[in-house]
Amino acid sequence: MKNKIKDIFNKRNSNSVYIIAEMAWSHDGSFGNAEKIIRGAAEAKADAISFHITDVPSYMVKRYGCSAEKVAFAWQTLENQEEKMSTYDYLNKINLKENDWKKLFAFAKKLWLEICAMPNDSKSFELCKKLHPDAYVIGPACFLEEDFVIKIAKEKKPMILRIGGATLPEIKRLVALIKKYGTGKTVLLHGIQLYPTKTEDINLKLTPYLSKIFGLPIGLADHIDGESDLALLLPLLSIPFGARVIEKHLTYDRSKKGEDYESALDAPDFKKFVGYIREAEKSLGSSFFRKLSQAEIKYRELSRKRVVAAMAIEKGEKITREKIIFKRATEGIYPNEIRRIIGKKAIINIEEDSPILLKNIK
Repeated sequence: MKNKIKDIFNKRNSNSVYIIAEMAWSHDGSFGNAEKIIRGAAEAKADAISFHITDVPSYMVKRYGCSAEKVAFAWQTLENQEEKMSTYDYLNKINLKENDWKKLFAFAKKLWLEICAMPNDSKSFELCKKLHPDAYVIGPACFLEEDFVIKIAKEKKPMILRIGGATLPEIKRLVALIKKYGTGKTVLLHGIQLYPTKTEDINLKLTPYLSKIFGLPIGLADHIDGESDLALLLPLLSIPFGARVIEKHLTYDRSKKGEDYESALDAPDFKKFVGYIREAEKSLGSSFFRKLSQAEIKYRELSRKRVVAAMAIEKGEKITREKIIFKRATEGIYPNEIRRIIGKKAIINIEEDSPILLKNIK
């Protein structure tokens, strides 16, 4: 299986966008739902599936998300509210088991999807090592855990840094650590994970700035409202800004309003989304003027005026400027070629509006 994520570090493939379907917790604790999401990503022809792997007791305190913690936000799903569960208890309830992940890794690979694994704690990282993902993701929760980042970097695999909410010095520090201890193959994935994210908080113009500062592939982790028409279109705008990676949430059924559904697409819309990206990247073309394409030659021939007879010209008659005119036609020399015919004689009778061809002029 070709390691497609490595292609994004090849500047010759600068128009190629690496598409990641992010599952996160959208499976709602169901192995069957997770399989549906993976199958949907494969059928849409995404390049990769992103797995968030977590040992909840190692990841958060039991009172995370409770009012006493005074956190900025927490997961608040319909089920969570109805059952009055803490965030900790809810995530623990829907967390997949180690054996589930083993089967899901194998299932994704069988469908030719690459796997971007985001271990949220050391215990989960040890599991990931055994399952051999194609790339590792450093989430915002672990962004300042330098020892943890170094351990992952030493696996010598491409790394994706979720830089939403990180400062420039923090990003520079992690990039330097990965360069020192890993392969240095790093993607900076910007975008904040609010559910959903407001359009004014996406900040697409940051893409070329980051590219200039770091010289690394830049991507967008899109989390706008999956119900909005813009969910299919707005991320495309990141492509001409230089985005090499686009990540989008995928769920098994938006109508169920399960975990992470706010920013997620259903499989049919995700497939349409991937199709839009592939057409958008084709439209970019090249950034330098090159030989005309077959389409441009065809357009040139159809659209430009030709030289035709302004009046009937008899055989042996001299061609003068007054006897020719420029009109749109399918035949005839182009206006910038008239010096080749002025003062010369016609060797056949040429009717009015007929094309002036070099073979008919002596």
